[in-house]
Amino acid sequence: MAKTDTLHIRVEPSVKQRAEETLNELGLSITEAINVFLNQVILNEGIPFEIKKPRLNKETIQAMEDTKNNKNISKTFDSVDEMFEELEK
Repeated sequence: MAKTDTLHIRVEPSVKQRAEETLNELGLSITEAINVFLNQVILNEGIPFEIKKPRLNKETIQAMEDTKNNKNISKTFDSVDEMFEELEK
């Protein structure tokens, strides 16, 4: 069957690039992957995978907020032993 319909979508350039890299490793183009997805929607009569909010604990959420706010939260160590000593505190 000839393909005659066109989809126009907007995505972040970095998302498109990363998706293309992954799909190329799988031997697929974005167009082919979208066709696979749409056919799976039809076969599953819905989204072919689970969609849910990620479960993040308070520490992870705080770390994400600190990163967003550019707080200096990183720490360097001179050795692995020094790092493990810090972790044990």
